[in-house]
Amino acid sequence: MNLNRRLYYFLIVFFIGIFAGSYKASAQEMKLKKRVAVFVFEDKTDKSWRWWNNKGVGEGMADMLTTELVKSGEYTVIERSELDRILAEQKLGASGVVTAQSAAEIGKVLGVELAVIGSVTEFGYKDNSTDGRVKGIGIGVRTQSATVGIDCRLVNTTTAEIITAENVRKEESSKGLKLNTRNVSFNDKKSFDESIVGKAARDAVEDMVDVINNSMPSITWQAKVVTEKNGAVFINVGSQHGVSAGDVFVIYQKGDELIDPDTGLSLGSMDKKIGEIKVANPNIGEGKASQCSVISGSGFNSGDFVRVQ
Repeated sequence: MNLNRRLYYFLIVFFIGIFAGSYKASAQEMKLKKRVAVFVFEDKTDKSWRWWNNKGVGEGMADMLTTELVKSGEYTVIERSELDRILAEQKLGASGVVTAQSAAEIGKVLGVELAVIGSVTEFGYKDNSTDGRVKGIGIGVRTQSATVGIDCRLVNTTTAEIITAENVRKEESSKGLKLNTRNVSFNDKKSFDESIVGKAARDAVEDMVDVINNSMPSITWQAKVVTEKNGAVFINVGSQHGVSAGDVFVIYQKGDELIDPDTGLSLGSMDKKIGEIKVANPNIGEGKASQCSVISGSGFNSGDFVRVQ
């Protein structure tokens, strides 16, 4: 075998190794559930609408999005009660007026990779009627439409960067006879779901879920070390987050943070790799945490980052 052919085969094996390693890491990261916090949306409508449970439109739409993300099974979604607790501690309340910077800071406290913030800009009905007279009874054809508009922003909590900003606007309409009546309100979940404004809201939420799904690959999954005890390392993710026995992770120690001198935003940090661990039991605390054995390294501390290889 001449030199050129040996070099050719070496390069083939080299690149196969690179692609295989990349695919392995990608496949592992794909099964891990990234964590999301959905903040109450700011209500920029006329505030005349209330949910059947007396919630405002901003809170109601955020709850609908949270429910759909949970039902998808793709993410770990922070409970509203936990989010509200942190908001209260940070004296931000639950008004929905949250900036990308404050959402990122709260997201770090909650341990989430992605924060969803935004505002409801349109929500309600519009009627167009053509009246007529039949045997003295006022009747007409009513075309009723409903519009729901949402400005949605996805924030990378590591950098406070808005990775996606999208305006979602959905319309639904219906046409039928009327007998001088108007009934556009809803008093319970069933009547809301069956109304055209409810259908427009559902369509808007489905579009927002698609936006999140499409943006997630740009977010890096990570967890944290809880403690090291008797030679075992405990991390704050488990089977509930897609972690399996045998998974191997790399542990990094946080380095100096890089701050953009123009924007003041974090550009990340110069983290240092300090070891590797292997999951032995992913069902600690009913799958909320994992016990891991040490493959290499030492001196692991609470708060050290856990990432895919």
